[in-house]
Amino acid sequence: MWVLLRSGYPLRILLSLRGEWMGRRGLPRSLVPGPPRRRYRKEALPALDVPVLPVTATEIRQYLRAHGIPFQDGHSCLRAPSPFVGTSQLKDQTSATTSFSLFINKTTGRFLCMTSLAEGSWEDFQASVEGRRDGDREGVLLSDAPEAEDSEEVRRIWDRAIPLSELPEPEEAQLARVMFGLTNVTDDTLRHFSVRYLRPARSLVFPWFSPGSVRLRGLKLLGAEGQGDGVHYVETTIPRPGAYHNLFGLPLINRRDVEVVLTSRELDSLALNQSTGLPTLALPRGTACLPPALLPYLEQFRRIVLWLGDDLRSWEAAKLFARKLNPKRCSLVRPGDQQPRPLEALNRGLNLSRILRSALPAWHRSIVSFRQLREEVLGELSNVEQVAGVRWSRFPDLSRLLKGHRKGELTIFTGPTGSGKTTFISEYALDLCTQGVNTLWGSFEISNVRLARIMLTQFALGRLEDQLDKYDEWADRFEDLPLYFMTFHGQQSIRTVIDTMQHAVYVYDICHVVIDNLQFMMGHEQLSTDRIAAQDYIVGAFRKFATDSSCHVTLVIHPRKEDDDKELQTASIFGSAKASQEADNVLILQDRKLVTGPGKRYLQVSKNRFDGDVGVFPLEFNKSSLTFSIPPKSKARLKKIKDDNGLVVKKPSSGKKGAVSQKSETYSGKAPNPYQPDPSKPSR
Repeated sequence: MWVLLRSGYPLRILLSLRGEWMGRRGLPRSLVPGPPRRRYRKEALPALDVPVLPVTATEIRQYLRAHGIPFQDGHSCLRAPSPFVGTSQLKDQTSATTSFSLFINKTTGRFLCMTSLAEGSWEDFQASVEGRRDGDREGVLLSDAPEAEDSEEVRRIWDRAIPLSELPEPEEAQLARVMFGLTNVTDDTLRHFSVRYLRPARSLVFPWFSPGSVRLRGLKLLGAEGQGDGVHYVETTIPRPGAYHNLFGLPLINRRDVEVVLTSRELDSLALNQSTGLPTLALPRGTACLPPALLPYLEQFRRIVLWLGDDLRSWEAAKLFARKLNPKRCSLVRPGDQQPRPLEALNRGLNLSRILRSALPAWHRSIVSFRQLREEVLGELSNVEQVAGVRWSRFPDLSRLLKGHRKGELTIFTGPTGSGKTTFISEYALDLCTQGVNTLWGSFEISNVRLARIMLTQFALGRLEDQLDKYDEWADRFEDLPLYFMTFHGQQSIRTVIDTMQHAVYVYDICHVVIDNLQFMMGHEQLSTDRIAAQDYIVGAFRKFATDSSCHVTLVIHPRKEDDDKELQTASIFGSAKASQEADNVLILQDRKLVTGPGKRYLQVSKNRFDGDVGVFPLEFNKSSLTFSIPPKSKARLKKIKDDNGLVVKKPSSGKKGAVSQKSETYSGKAPNPYQPDPSKPSR
């Protein structure tokens, strides 16, 4: 059992009670030691009747730019030149150290000068900058004068403490090691970290040195006593815990170190450094909190591993601290039986380096904050048309509904057998390809030669069989298009197809992949019960590929068997509902007229995740050019149209007299109805 009591009162008021060191409560504030840092003069600041509003990182950046102060963006702080560095300090420090030695917290606005140890609030910094510009004395630092009694007490305790290896009685040293679990920690490690032992208090003494100097700023005393089967620990800090900002081990950190391990106890740091040789730091208040004042000292590290303990509280604290430190550079050691706290792992003979290698990343690439998306959102709001994607030139009604063709989306396209799905989707993709959209075709149903012939005819807007002398001309122009074909036909493994698509994206910068169609790619060996699950898996794989590769995937899926007199719906797509759920867009090629209109085919947009617009528009197939976008030349022909009573009447070809019973096609109201007779003209 481990019991840890924290006390922040000086040793001079500690009383020995039954072998335990406990601090008195209710002391007046004048007796509590203050921080030994230089403090900023605040007399010039006006008294505020209302609390100061929190500052944001954007406001800090805007203020620095407005005053011409250069800055660098860090993990949790902004670095800027310090106005608190004197001439003598500039001579003692290198330009690299002093040029950007001021750290401003992005969240709180508090600043810390690493060279002069000046600190203060964001209002203090503003007063200093504006006061210096006005020639006032605002911003002058107070002299370094911590309370004399505290400094004397710290020095007196430190002088009385001695290294553990210098205890006159070996039995006492061995007992101390057993009590603190240091049986496997060497004397060299204790000397390296300047750890001492105070015999009267039976406590280990951990020093707090100023960064870059040997000035003693505070102490932490750790007492230990046996209590049943466990050890009873008592911590005492000088100054009090709220002002004790000691990252134990910081003086041993080199400026070139880019990786560090954070622990919650000084004893764990000793064990980790001895076992792995990595830089280690102990948080001053364990898992209780990570003071923002410590963040500037951790800015230099590219990777931080948090190994805070062996319980759920330490795990939750590690995740919380990682958010403060920037999760992208943090890894967490998950508590477990084989991953206890570092000191226990050393005593059990576990491999600490292996445990560190198993640390989990705190940041997941699929999770981002709005701060990371902020500039991208602004870009989308500023470029609405570009965000909508590439518009179809041959299908303006499709552009009106979908707004455009966008990367990273999944489009499901379906239609009855024999309705012209491949012909339409080839023109649909050709339209985008002619506008510079790099396209990869995966035709598993028809051969690439036949597909290329269809697309070449659509590209030339006419059959080339009757004009072979123009074949080379059109073929040369068609060859210049950024169009590629997979060599697969029939059943293929989804893994092979995905690998091919990824290779094409990497080598040819493919932006649009067409898969025609899903059923032919799957094959027919599987049982019907397994085919549903297999199709769901394949749809999920295409969805993931589209998102991860930022590539649009158009997937053709046959519908389930429906009655001929029923129109297809989104639920008509073969398989489960996963296909329509995963899709961003669902297009249905309907092979029958509207309610009573003359058009035989029309395209229905039944799902549009971009802005929600759905609707239908008629299509008319041109057999000579194999296109749906170019209407055929008008010919005199008979059309069978149902009248209001459902009777079939014949409409004579143009030039013949006769009454026509006709009902107009249903429109959205935006375009005139070409099938409605003009009442202003007399009937013929």
